[in-house]
Amino acid sequence: MPTINILPKEVYSLIAAGEVVERPMSVVKEMIENSIDAGAKHITLEIKNGGTTYIRITDDGCGIPRQEVKKVFISHATSKIETSADLEAISTLGFRGEAMASIAAVAKVELLTKTADEAEGTRYEIAAGEEKDFSPAGCPNGTTIVVRDLFFNVPARMKFLKKDVTEGNSVQGVVDRIALSHPEISFRFIREGKQVLVTAGNGDLKSTVYSIFGGDFSNSLLPVEYEYGGMKLTGYASKPHEARKNRAMQFFFINGRLVKSATACAALEQAYKNSIMVGKFPACVLNIEMNAKLVDVNVHPAKIEVRFINEKPVFDLIYYGVKTAIETKNTVKDANGLFADDGGRFKPAQQKTARVDFGVKQEPPSQMKINFGGFTPQPKRQNSWSAAAPKPQEHVRKDSYGNPEDFVIRDKTSIKVDGAQEDEYKIVAPINFKDDRKQIPETMVLGKAEKPEPQVIEEKDEAPDFTVVGEAFNTYIIVEIKNDLFYIDKHAAHERMNFEKLRAEAEQGIASQVLLSPATVKLSAEEYDCVLDNLPLLAKCGFAAEDFGNSTVIVREIPSLLGGADVKDLIVEIAGKLLEHKTDIEPDKMDWIFHSASCRAAVKGGDYTSPQEREMFVKKLLLMPDIRYCPHGRPVMVRVSKYELEKQFGRIQ
Repeated sequence: MPTINILPKEVYSLIAAGEVVERPMSVVKEMIENSIDAGAKHITLEIKNGGTTYIRITDDGCGIPRQEVKKVFISHATSKIETSADLEAISTLGFRGEAMASIAAVAKVELLTKTADEAEGTRYEIAAGEEKDFSPAGCPNGTTIVVRDLFFNVPARMKFLKKDVTEGNSVQGVVDRIALSHPEISFRFIREGKQVLVTAGNGDLKSTVYSIFGGDFSNSLLPVEYEYGGMKLTGYASKPHEARKNRAMQFFFINGRLVKSATACAALEQAYKNSIMVGKFPACVLNIEMNAKLVDVNVHPAKIEVRFINEKPVFDLIYYGVKTAIETKNTVKDANGLFADDGGRFKPAQQKTARVDFGVKQEPPSQMKINFGGFTPQPKRQNSWSAAAPKPQEHVRKDSYGNPEDFVIRDKTSIKVDGAQEDEYKIVAPINFKDDRKQIPETMVLGKAEKPEPQVIEEKDEAPDFTVVGEAFNTYIIVEIKNDLFYIDKHAAHERMNFEKLRAEAEQGIASQVLLSPATVKLSAEEYDCVLDNLPLLAKCGFAAEDFGNSTVIVREIPSLLGGADVKDLIVEIAGKLLEHKTDIEPDKMDWIFHSASCRAAVKGGDYTSPQEREMFVKKLLLMPDIRYCPHGRPVMVRVSKYELEKQFGRIQ
């Protein structure tokens, strides 16, 4: 029979220390958090040999009274909480009272501290849990802790430490993240005798981001400020075209505490859907201010994992907050950032160069004509293309790229049928484009008392000077701009144009057309229930559908953008997507519907397009600089520079 042993203090203290102190970065994290809880405004950290032999942290916090100093290194002794009820609303970074006892159990620790009320400070030394010295000392107000020879009494643990450079990088990562969570505190980090970080401590998060990550990263961020359900979201998120290859630059904080949260990560990436390429990830530095009673931080010894009482409000806060920032604060840039000139603005087109067209010369059959934007191009007239007819009392945005006479408020007066359904409109009043602002759906400002003031988007009147060289495989339009060639996937680009048009029209009402022969669509039981649950949503997206019984729905109207698309296949596809991607977020559901509709309405790869249509299409695309990817995340344009071509042909080395 095995015997149950009561472990001596020196054994169980080492076990407890192993849960809290794993590496030098663990020591640094715990001690800096204590300095923050002490009210410090300036914190200095110095390490040597990656922190394995020397760690010194100095702060100007409140200090520790002499009679309390020894309690610091007693397990489960803390000034942060008193009763079990305090665990329900933890507002401090530390609260368990384990960190300093665990550090002292595996290292040599020296503490110097003084409060503002004391005439002299206190010096205390402890090693492997044993007191070495306790005496008065001269020192400034605040606390200085020096940790030497980490794991000197636990050789087995020391063997698992990595190289000094690696451990030092981990420590620097901890300092960076804590500095981001508290921009009001000035941090100074000295590594191997060199100062590698200083933050201003002026409360400006952008300044802190700049100090840590540099100008390129800080300039790629959009400010985020949003309130919802008694919670507040502040910080920065990356511009869509600045997406990264991994999630390493995603930082989430709750009440100033760095956390890892699958909910926060999912909400962030959902907000960027349709804005960045598949396989890339946004960056962010976001802090959530919320009632401490709504989040449990007492989940893991490292205190980095949290649980929410209700995850949905947190998801919505991040999703709508970031989505709002993207829609209102993302300055329009040229596609892929490739045609920037004069601060990112397009210069007026200069004298055109001779055009060489390697496209097919014969006229295609009439049924193969491609309609980019609901019209037949007229090459003799500038900006002659127009989007589908606007809905009644709809402001036609300038980025719908219609005729000048189309930029008006129109009133629907009659409907006539002449082989197809048509709407007739009359001009009511002109639109002043100087005051036209990029709006966002009301659903993106849930929980705010006032809608955030949208940023005025500067309109582009002129595309850069370009030459359509031809078309490859009836799929990729080849365009020359300055010293670059661009291959445009016409299906992906047209699909994105349609998608953006549907999203822009969604708030006012999407123009729809009545089917001369209503379509009945047979669905599976699950798809049928899903479609019936989303009939109002389908109506917002331009589909007039209703229950026809026996797992069948009947569709009477579709968005006018779709033209002659196969309605039955489209409804089946939409039903499948709504069933597969179940979500309570209405804009997300609408995006899935718009995905399917815009794809069906877009010109297909392999379809012939005439030289005139290519010219009009490229010009329209270049005037829509926020189009970089199709709704599925594929790029719409690929660049090959003149330099790369000449290098391939051996003209340059």
